[in-house]
Amino acid sequence: MPATIASFKIDYYQFLSPDGRLISEEDTPELARDFDELLKLYRVMVTTRAFDKKAVALQRTGKLGTYASCLGHEAAHVGIGSAMDEADCFAPMYREYGAQFCRGVRMSEVLLYWGGDERGNDFSGPAHDFAWCVPIATQCLHAAGAALAFKLRGEKRAAVTVVGDGGSSKGDAMEAINAASAFELPLVLVIVNNQWAISVPRSKQNHAKTLAQKGIAAGVPSVQVDGNDLIACRWAMEQALERAHAGKGATVIEMITYRLSDHTTADDATRYRDAEEVEAAWQREPIGRLRKYLIDQGAWSDAQDQELLDEAARQVEEEVAVYMATGKPGIESMFDYMYAELPADLAAQRDRALEELQ
Repeated sequence: MPATIASFKIDYYQFLSPDGRLISEEDTPELARDFDELLKLYRVMVTTRAFDKKAVALQRTGKLGTYASCLGHEAAHVGIGSAMDEADCFAPMYREYGAQFCRGVRMSEVLLYWGGDERGNDFSGPAHDFAWCVPIATQCLHAAGAALAFKLRGEKRAAVTVVGDGGSSKGDAMEAINAASAFELPLVLVIVNNQWAISVPRSKQNHAKTLAQKGIAAGVPSVQVDGNDLIACRWAMEQALERAHAGKGATVIEMITYRLSDHTTADDATRYRDAEEVEAAWQREPIGRLRKYLIDQGAWSDAQDQELLDEAARQVEEEVAVYMATGKPGIESMFDYMYAELPADLAAQRDRALEELQ
């Protein structure tokens, strides 16, 4: 008989059920009773959803380029961003607006980026966070590199990155996990599993029971949480960041959620998803369950919720106005930020472009 030399498990955490009830009064994070903090995070989630709806409308009316919606991801993203220290480094994918709003990024800056203006990447918040782009797992290696720098400098900082279920199949993600293991890096790699890699369902991506177990292969502690449960997402991030800051290495977190929107505004998910599946996912979405919990606990009311929706709508419109009032960048900007010293041929092109505008 063969001897078992190692065995592994993936723990799953959920504290708030889809119908807004605490699953257990015991072993529940303190956040579940910290209603001031929960309401602060709930406000960010609701405002993020209001922003997301408006951004889609702007794209549909020709006022924004292709846009990646975050509908349904609010608990995962706000849980990630709110748990981070300012000194930590965030390497985003392209739809983690809730996380970035927690870190001080303005909505108008998000709109600038998706409007085709790279000045949006000169965003508010920590200047050491990575810029937006539309990467598929390459950001994981950037985060691993930042984490290595923090370790070499002896800094109590962590790098946090997000990758989707599809992106977790890329070599870049696995290489980042392996590097984090080999060098014991202060890295938190979050797989936000929204069940669809554009039109490819999770069931066709691989047959592993979880995506979190990809971290196990490298010897990195890994967990899976309900990504629609803000309390679980925030708790998992706090645990992982505590490990990273203490020099105990990396963590992989799989957050199970669902992409309630199209992949981007260039996609039509009705061509490959059943309406029944989406309808079922709406019954598990994050904002409704947290709202019900807060109301049931006497910490919130329907009237307050309507006030918040009105306030969020006003805030979004103010940020849209800032975006719309921002003039176009000068044509010379495409030349000015690539080289320390502009090559002669490009300098000539720059001069000609400016001449033709006169």
